[in-house]
Amino acid sequence: MSLVSVHNEWDPLEEVIVGTAVGARVPTADRSVFAVEYAGDYESQEQIPSGAYPDRVLKETEEELHVLAAELTKLGVTVRRPGPRDHSALIKTPDWETDGFHDYCPRDGLLSVGQTIIETPMALRSRFLESLAYKDLLLEYFASGSRWLSAPKPRLTDDSYAPQAPAGERLTDEEPVFDAANVLRFGTDLLYLVSDSGNELGAKWLQSAVGDTYTVHPCRKLYASTHVDSTIVPLRPGLVLTNPSRVNDENMPDFLRSWENITCPELVDIGFTGDKPHCSVWIGMNLLVVRPDLAVVDRRQTALIRLLEKHGMNVLPLQLTHSRTLGGGFHCATLDVRRTGALETYQF
Repeated sequence: MSLVSVHNEWDPLEEVIVGTAVGARVPTADRSVFAVEYAGDYESQEQIPSGAYPDRVLKETEEELHVLAAELTKLGVTVRRPGPRDHSALIKTPDWETDGFHDYCPRDGLLSVGQTIIETPMALRSRFLESLAYKDLLLEYFASGSRWLSAPKPRLTDDSYAPQAPAGERLTDEEPVFDAANVLRFGTDLLYLVSDSGNELGAKWLQSAVGDTYTVHPCRKLYASTHVDSTIVPLRPGLVLTNPSRVNDENMPDFLRSWENITCPELVDIGFTGDKPHCSVWIGMNLLVVRPDLAVVDRRQTALIRLLEKHGMNVLPLQLTHSRTLGGGFHCATLDVRRTGALETYQF
């Protein structure tokens, strides 16, 4: 029996990978980091700060991830964790050399769809070998009968990036490149964010990988930067939470227009450590749905919690103090591997 089986973002959670903050660092400032993360804030890549995050940030985050894992375990969810790695070690190809980033966000590099788990061709050079953190788990899932795919490794040459281009156009179409967190699962419909962390060729490759059973919906002019899970958040069949600063009547994905849309309220700015955060205040809506009536939500986002409760959801209030610093909330820092339920097409 395949240990990987997940069809959407809301069915009752059975197994999840929770990331780790151990050894996290800001990677060497290269063209990929500049184009994807910093081009709107700095004039050149030489201005980008890099190196290890403060010990306090990492220790506090690791403690909070442990609490998350423990609370999910209490709910009957099997929790898996990656082991530590040396992110300061050099990564080198014939085209470039860099160091690593972190294993805090398993959602970014692995995409689980049905009984398949896909290693995605990530946009940052520093994440080129990130799937090695999960190699033992991938082998275990494969041995259980899961389908294991790896997208073609991108070269990520300088031509893959256009840091001087407008936001949303800084990742070129030289080859398929996308982070797994650019994708949301709605049964047979897969939302794919075209942005600075996912190009058009990436959507085309994903469609070829998942076959005719699924429809990949490339969403353009929705959010220009990285990842989609603080822009649209599926809560249960027919109900989505949306970011009012990004989603509107013109760019709402067509297949979601019949769904009930609740607008995220103003969020509390939790602050960040260092010169620049890795994500906006909207990381506060980056929640993990455990089942259709329960979600893990940042305890500080009281207005959002009240809104969810108004719509029939219970909330498990936890905290990732440094989510803006490290660039990920509860959805980013987890990867759902198995949920109960079957593949469906949702029409309302």
